[in-house]
Amino acid sequence: MGQLKEECGVFGVFCNEAYDVARMTYYALFALQHRGQESAGIVVGDDGLFRTHKDAGTVEDVFTPTALEKLGLGNMAVGHVRYGTAATKDRINAQPMVVNHVKGRMAIANNGTLVNYHALREKLELDGAIFHTSSDTEVISYLITRERLTAPSIEAAVERAMPHLEGSYSLIVMSPTKLIAARDPWGFHPLCYGTTEDGRVVIASESCALNSVGATLIRDLLPGEILVVDKNGIRTIETHVGTRPHARCVFEYIYFARPDSVIDGTTVHAARVAAGEFLAKEHPVEADVVIGVPDSGLDAAIGYAKESGIPYEIGFIKNKYIGRTFIAPGQANREDKVRIKLNPISEVVKGKRVVLVDDSIVRGTTGGRIVKLLRDAGATEIHMRISAPPFLHPCYYGTDVDSCENLIACKHTPEEIAKLMDADTLGFLGLDSVKLLTGEKNACEFCTACFTGIYPTAVPDAPVCSKYDRKISEGKKKN
Repeated sequence: MGQLKEECGVFGVFCNEAYDVARMTYYALFALQHRGQESAGIVVGDDGLFRTHKDAGTVEDVFTPTALEKLGLGNMAVGHVRYGTAATKDRINAQPMVVNHVKGRMAIANNGTLVNYHALREKLELDGAIFHTSSDTEVISYLITRERLTAPSIEAAVERAMPHLEGSYSLIVMSPTKLIAARDPWGFHPLCYGTTEDGRVVIASESCALNSVGATLIRDLLPGEILVVDKNGIRTIETHVGTRPHARCVFEYIYFARPDSVIDGTTVHAARVAAGEFLAKEHPVEADVVIGVPDSGLDAAIGYAKESGIPYEIGFIKNKYIGRTFIAPGQANREDKVRIKLNPISEVVKGKRVVLVDDSIVRGTTGGRIVKLLRDAGATEIHMRISAPPFLHPCYYGTDVDSCENLIACKHTPEEIAKLMDADTLGFLGLDSVKLLTGEKNACEFCTACFTGIYPTAVPDAPVCSKYDRKISEGKKKN
């Protein structure tokens, strides 16, 4: 993947009175920390005055008590946590971004990636625009402010800008008087809203952030929907709803979202348990114990044990102070973190045949190390089960699925991968099953391009990654 693909978390809150919205947003960003550990930021809106604090680092690093105090009270706020796939941690790409223009002021936070980013940026630069960051969000902000010159309102400007945006985006925009949210018409990544008992309206990437601030989930935004919150209440604009086929990122359910979140009516925990049950049916094995790799492999391991009848045990202790290895920029950094992140419980695995359930194998940098940990702890057999199909293609919509040359399944069969990792067997979840993780009625609403190479939008040309997906690619060309 290129430098501009990023997975993030967004949050916004609107109140009818002055409130400590900075601290509220701070708590919500903690709940969304898993979506980005590279930078964090909050912009507070106080009767048209914007106060901003953002920097590289985790939420805890960026927001000291002094920083939160300086943000002060306000009636609105928007927050952001960022993970950029480039190995850069500079402050300049931190969000939310604040824009001052002739029609007023705007703060914007985004989760997603535009596949037409380069074309849009080049056109804007030829029209005289000057860019300060390498983020899609700055392009989106230019388009919105350009439309705002003739649009009757900020929400109308967002509505007019959306047809120019190809790819994934979940936006929160704050003007001096309004909080606006927009989800792309494909619905790639989640965006939901809720309310507190005292009437505050909150918007977030995941429902777990709503729970953390005492808000009740109302619903997810529909793909293509715009939500507008101001002193008059909540209203929606549905001009772009239904204009594209739904293409929810299946990786949100498999790996990225927190298991206690609800996305489009399905809990992530339930989807992962279902993945484990499908795995047990597709790849049964005689074993003594089922364990999961913390954290996103645990729910699938429960499902595998439930369906297979093999006892489930906690097999690893995780160091909670180490970030997610998958989203640590730089391969050497990822490998270093694996060494100190997990420790097996030898009593659980010693002398036993172990089913090891993990959420995915992407680059293959961690699997062999985890298997070795279990071998050293005395496991006699290790049967790896993966609650996702093999990753064969890059993602262009914001999840860090790498380019073909760095995807292990592009170079090796499952049997070869098992041998490389010193596992006795290896089984991936089937593509038909992954489409059913949220039930049969939603089976055609997922984006599974990272498994199939069939993308819902136009994307830069990508080569066939390996002989194992050539049939899929040939089928795509025929269509």
